[in-house]
Amino acid sequence: MELDTITAISTPMGEGAIAIVRISGDEAITIADRIYKGKKPLKEVESHTINYGYIFDPETEKKIEEVMVSVLLAPRTFTRENMVEVNCHGGIVSVNRILQLILKQGARLAEPGEFTKRAFLNGRIDLSQAEAVMDLIKAKTDRAMNIAMSQVEGKLSKRIQRLRQALLETVAHVEVNIDYPEYDAEEMTLGILKEKATFVKNDIKKLLQTAQQGKILRDGLSTVIIGRPNVGKSSLLNNLVHDNKAIVTDIPGTTRDVIEEYVNVRGVPLRLLDTAGIRETEDIVEKIGVERSRKVVEEAELVLLVLNYNEELSNADEELFKISEGRDRIVIINKTDLPENIDMVKVKYLAGEDPIVTTSLLLDEGVNELEEAIKTLFFEGELEASDLTYVSNSRHIALLNQAYDSVSDALQAIEAGMPVDMVQIDITKTWEILGEVIGDSVHESLIDQLFSQFCLGK
Repeated sequence: MELDTITAISTPMGEGAIAIVRISGDEAITIADRIYKGKKPLKEVESHTINYGYIFDPETEKKIEEVMVSVLLAPRTFTRENMVEVNCHGGIVSVNRILQLILKQGARLAEPGEFTKRAFLNGRIDLSQAEAVMDLIKAKTDRAMNIAMSQVEGKLSKRIQRLRQALLETVAHVEVNIDYPEYDAEEMTLGILKEKATFVKNDIKKLLQTAQQGKILRDGLSTVIIGRPNVGKSSLLNNLVHDNKAIVTDIPGTTRDVIEEYVNVRGVPLRLLDTAGIRETEDIVEKIGVERSRKVVEEAELVLLVLNYNEELSNADEELFKISEGRDRIVIINKTDLPENIDMVKVKYLAGEDPIVTTSLLLDEGVNELEEAIKTLFFEGELEASDLTYVSNSRHIALLNQAYDSVSDALQAIEAGMPVDMVQIDITKTWEILGEVIGDSVHESLIDQLFSQFCLGK
């Protein structure tokens, strides 16, 4: 571990009320004192206080900024190191000048996520909590933020640690049985192994049952709007976003590329993609847009298929049903303010079990029903339980699946009458995999890769 003193700007660059430059390390207070003047030197103030003064250039003695400086002494800090946070006026020039002065005094510019990395390496948080910090920053809905907050507080970590402890006690019992067989019956040991392995397997299964919802809340649901030209796709996007993001006209083929927007629908974050109307066309630009639309449909997690209430079903409409087959899909019959010409019996046949919602986007009718259908499709009755521990991180989900397979192998080995020491191999493997979730057994290169995805100054 490198224990040098690091610094970075921790607030977004640009004009604002305040900006914060953060320093962490053994020399944090010494370095800050070299460029700070207040009632007292920072080394003499109490921990967890904020102090008024000025930043000055030690070479020219010139005042640079009027500041409030927070002093936080180890170990009661985010990194468990001495920390200083300089609060200055928000502005690109002001905050950069302070940063440059701190660097001149011997601090090093922090790497992305290095403050959180030090919190992990110094034992303040585990790896799953560190990853949840980034989820908290990127949360797009209240529900996503609540899940991230529960993970920052260690809800998932405690659950994983409890499972690992159960496995560890089991392995210890097996070791005693192997070393001192005269004091234990193998049948009793296998019984304990089966009981603990079943408990761990069932608990991992419960965690994985929340994985789909958790991942959607974390990353957003990739949602594509498809339909023939001029059925109301762009109007639908604008209604869901509550803004005029897409051009709406009566001219077919207005949208010529994929438009992307994030939108919060009843707590479900959608990565909403409005596509070019899929049809045969000789227009080169529109043709490229149509091809991109087809590709987006293949990668989408939810398809919103829009049809025209005022027109008969065409071959192109039926083709859209085919290319979106096998995906979660909601069929939207738009333009119900016009006379009905669509064959609803055929629509219901083509839609199968997919929800069908009727709308008049021109009159703002049916949007509430659509939003409720989206919520119900993915989270019906499952997202309201506040005591659930949601798994949202792809790395955690992959490791939990591996752990589930490994503990299942152990149970199969017990049923097959395998020797205790053979069963122990799978139990130990499960314990190690669960350790990777919280960072107890994880390669240094993975740690570097994970923290490199963080923003600078966090």
